[in-house]
Amino acid sequence: MIVRSQIVGCGSYLPERIVTNDEIATFLDTSDEWITARTGIRQRHIAAEGEYTSDLAFNAADGALRNAGIRACEVDMIVVATTTPDKTFPATATRVQAMLGAEGGPAFDLQAVCTGFIYGLAVADSFIRLGQVDTAIVIGAETMSRLLDWEDRNTCVLFGDGAGAVVLKSNNHHGASGSGGRENLPRGILSTHLHSDGRFGDLLHVDGGPSSTGTVGTLQMSGREVFRHAVANLADVLEEALAANEMTPADIDWVVPHQANKRIIDGTMRKLGLGDDRVIVTIERHANTSAASIPLALDEAVRDGRIQPGQILLMEAMGGGMTWGAGLARW
Repeated sequence: MIVRSQIVGCGSYLPERIVTNDEIATFLDTSDEWITARTGIRQRHIAAEGEYTSDLAFNAADGALRNAGIRACEVDMIVVATTTPDKTFPATATRVQAMLGAEGGPAFDLQAVCTGFIYGLAVADSFIRLGQVDTAIVIGAETMSRLLDWEDRNTCVLFGDGAGAVVLKSNNHHGASGSGGRENLPRGILSTHLHSDGRFGDLLHVDGGPSSTGTVGTLQMSGREVFRHAVANLADVLEEALAANEMTPADIDWVVPHQANKRIIDGTMRKLGLGDDRVIVTIERHANTSAASIPLALDEAVRDGRIQPGQILLMEAMGGGMTWGAGLARW
């Protein structure tokens, strides 16, 4: 018997306020045409004053639990992937745990920026496979707008706020490992693949922190270099995930990518030889929500019926660090 973790529910939350490119153009030297052509973004959601990352995370997690038909008291572990925690400490996950009423189990934050959800998925999957927990919530939640210099048109137009969550539950599978053909694959997380290279940390970072400056700082990015690393690293890790499961791109029903830049998504898909009809894209309406972008896109595609039981999903992301990773799952 092989223990796997299966995604049994998903949920998402977006703040009410929407900021369009045209609105940004009223206070910056930019335009909707300029932003859309370079990024694919037309609007983003911005958290209200007094609305915190924990609020976004709670709403997404609550929706995921309701979608799964699981009570909060049944949750054994909560992982919140975020680079914008409510406080330096305690972990935002503990606040979400209290809000949900899921007491007693481990709750902690994980920081891998835009790759955070994939890292969180890998951690929760490992806990379940080892039999240490039965049910876990993985949340990607960000208030990226609080890290932006709204006078820098090269960065402030790229990001938005939001949260997405999945409920993972152990799924005991009898028989073979599942490799060697998709018809033999069990439902659940098939594999995760994580990487980082700290030599390139300065390409995408926030110039502040409690240990270095005592301030929060704002987001700084070398856009062209980030783009170059993103396309190469994402293509490599996707091929790694496919090879580990004896698959080819033709076996994939949907790619659910981190929504950083439409050109990065397009470049990665070209390297895989896959068309637009196999990728879930929400960047036009959500912008880059960092760790929240994959579960936000996943929940939308599940709710609108594109993702169906038995389909193969390939999730991928790259973020500051540099970090990157992929996860392969059968829905």
